[in-house]
Amino acid sequence: MTTTLEPPVTAPVVIDGMSADDYHADRASISSTGLRKILNPGCPAQLRYDLDHPQGPKKEFDLGHAAHLMVLGEGPELAVIDYPDWRKKDAQLERDEAYAEGKVPLLTKDHDMVQAMADAIRQHPLAGPLFTPGTGVAEQSIFWTDPATGVRCRIRPDWLKQLPGLTLCVDYKTIKSADPDTVSKAIRDHAYHQQDALYTDGLYAARGTEDVRFIFVFQSKIAPYLVTVRELTDQVRDIGRARNERALRTYADCIATGNWPDWTGPVTTIPTISMPAWAVLTEAEEYLKP
Repeated sequence: MTTTLEPPVTAPVVIDGMSADDYHADRASISSTGLRKILNPGCPAQLRYDLDHPQGPKKEFDLGHAAHLMVLGEGPELAVIDYPDWRKKDAQLERDEAYAEGKVPLLTKDHDMVQAMADAIRQHPLAGPLFTPGTGVAEQSIFWTDPATGVRCRIRPDWLKQLPGLTLCVDYKTIKSADPDTVSKAIRDHAYHQQDALYTDGLYAARGTEDVRFIFVFQSKIAPYLVTVRELTDQVRDIGRARNERALRTYADCIATGNWPDWTGPVTTIPTISMPAWAVLTEAEEYLKP
């Protein structure tokens, strides 16, 4: 399927109350998730397929969606299913009915869990004040045009907290373990530094020259639901911005040409491949050394 760029809309647009479904369904703009899919280990061909074949709700995200609702006060309605697990047919029927109504189904034990997670956030000395109810705006949708490529971009910050001359953009993520080493690896593995840079740039575009700080709040999904609050180093954020710039150029080329290449691209010879550099060095030292 070939998609063409609509006439560029250069003015930023800020929308309150836009549903998550409408936001994710927008095909005239690209999100941080889309940009991250373009670069390795993803590729444009996979992004094109995913855009043309949107998936329904994923059950593995239900706890995260529910935790967001408890912490931010915004999100899909919850449906508490009073069963110990999903094995009984009646429990599965209630779960499927909840999905059909646009709700997030949770077992009673999982509902209790996300309540405990929200309580841990509120009691945390850094995260609690960031998410104080009434002090910020949850899930505002922002659209703007990248001046270098003409690509329309979109972001949906979890929480925007306005201070004098400063906007705090707070991103809440649930994770298996919120220890700093695991968080650091998650930033690399999921390219969260691209999200940081894109959200910061989008807020600058929408709010002028006002200062912006992007803050990650990671929370463990195991009791006692510990919390790690961090900001990226300038170098890592710069890498994320450079990755976004490359992804935006690639996306613009794909739109213009209708060609969405995979990892190999248009070659006529079979490329070679190696092992990871560390493995080559280790095994060469062991097996090839005279």
